[in-house]
Amino acid sequence: MQTLGTTLKSARQAQHLTQHQVAQDICAQSMLSAIEHDRYVPNARLLLALCQRLNVAVSALKLADNFAISADASFNHRVEMLCNAHQYQALKDFLLVPATLTHVQTDEQTQAYYYYLGIACWQVDATSGDAIQNIQLALGMATPNAPLTTLSRLALISLAVFKTAHYAAAHVETLVTQALQDIEAGPYEENLNIVYYLAGLVAYQQHAPELAMNRLTAGIAFATAHNSHYMLANCYQLLAQLALEANDTTAAQQASERSAVFRELFHEQVHDEFG
Repeated sequence: MQTLGTTLKSARQAQHLTQHQVAQDICAQSMLSAIEHDRYVPNARLLLALCQRLNVAVSALKLADNFAISADASFNHRVEMLCNAHQYQALKDFLLVPATLTHVQTDEQTQAYYYYLGIACWQVDATSGDAIQNIQLALGMATPNAPLTTLSRLALISLAVFKTAHYAAAHVETLVTQALQDIEAGPYEENLNIVYYLAGLVAYQQHAPELAMNRLTAGIAFATAHNSHYMLANCYQLLAQLALEANDTTAAQQASERSAVFRELFHEQVHDEFG
């Protein structure tokens, strides 16, 4: 996957434009050069201006990867399509069809299968207990004593979210700690941004606003350090909610405006039901 900088550079070169032509009236040529070489992460408004000049669809710059449940691409595409459309009942039904199960073969595919099934069950009926059971099955497929994969981290943080309402805070906090442990030490994947956001959400739901703010701020720094904008709209939206509840209207407005900018740029669905 191309980085933000190389994507902009490729678009400029394809149109036979110089850095001076693209940067004119937008930013310094030296800044554009730094962006193209991934030495500087542009703010949202600067990025939007550059993309408009280059006719680049901002929503195509960065996409989080889905996980394979099969060697058959059609099955993976079906899962991705249903997830993107938030058709969770249809996703659950598809995953439970015997024909789908027969195409799930490796440990990695099995872990992804149970992860998606857990998410689908949670969205369909959060009270049934099936979501927790399936996420635990996903975690059971992780390789013992091996570094945590992105999928395992997502399973851990999802389990924390599922258990927030009915389990002891200390138990939930243990799951969050495990999900975040050494997260910056391994290879970067955009899906890791979700871990930080959900960690912040768990803290918010447990009435720990300072901890939530710290996790969200760390998540924003983590994403931007890797030239990613994925989940920033959601992080800023939750920061706005935290500031609003703390009666800091200035901070709430600033965070809300930043969320709106990223939402406009990347067409990211923002979750604003935090309870």
